[in-house]
Amino acid sequence: MNKELNKKYQNLKKIIKRLDSAIVAFSGGVDSSLVLKVACDILNENAVAVTADTPSIPRRELEETKKIAKQVGAKHIIINTLETTNKNYLENPNNRCYYCKSELYSRLRDISLKLNIKNVLNGTNFDDIKDYRPGMKAAEEFRVISPLKDAEFTKKEVRELARFLRLSIWNKPSAPCLSSRVPYGQQITLKKLSMIEKAENFLKDFGIRELRVRHFGKAARVEVNENDKSIINDNFNKIESKFNEIGFDEIRISNFKSGSLNLMINVRAEN
Repeated sequence: MNKELNKKYQNLKKIIKRLDSAIVAFSGGVDSSLVLKVACDILNENAVAVTADTPSIPRRELEETKKIAKQVGAKHIIINTLETTNKNYLENPNNRCYYCKSELYSRLRDISLKLNIKNVLNGTNFDDIKDYRPGMKAAEEFRVISPLKDAEFTKKEVRELARFLRLSIWNKPSAPCLSSRVPYGQQITLKKLSMIEKAENFLKDFGIRELRVRHFGKAARVEVNENDKSIINDNFNKIESKFNEIGFDEIRISNFKSGSLNLMINVRAEN
């Protein structure tokens, strides 16, 4: 570990140690996994992981949270959140994540009162403040603490520290919720979320780790990295048949770009 990263790591530990106890909003991504790991190392049984179970979260991701929590030795609570019953969320405005996070943090606040743990932590890192993240407004409203952001950890540094601490998912690709695959302004439905999950699971079974299946009505835009396009091409007939079965009539292949629908917001804002 280099000197700068170690300095931030020590600061991160100090930030968490001052809290005495904490609930970690745990999605199973690298960021929240690192927060959970350090919280468990510092606070021991006074650190609790809470994961939201919702139709917008792939079942594979939910199962992985259980494995990671067990790996770091954390008490793990899974709760059901109800953002997919919220009309504001289902209308899919460009601040959709605000309604999702408001629902999550509201539930975490209730749990914190029940467990007498006043601090709630999330995995927001320093790079996230440069991106379009409406969920951060909800975090501010519910006074959620972002220790990675406060310690100025970049995403690259999060992965470096996670690797140093031997977290098995240190190089796991980012995995935002399934609703993020539906263009803003187009209705979120449970059917769409199910279609996206089935399509992505099918592609992952070919060994593709980083991908998105964007839902454009009857068309699916499959975003993969350049070196994975050969897998798509070699298995296109099987993929097309499966996607047709799922409900997609057309498949469009595109280069992978995390947050590509957010980029469309930024382009409109600039014009």
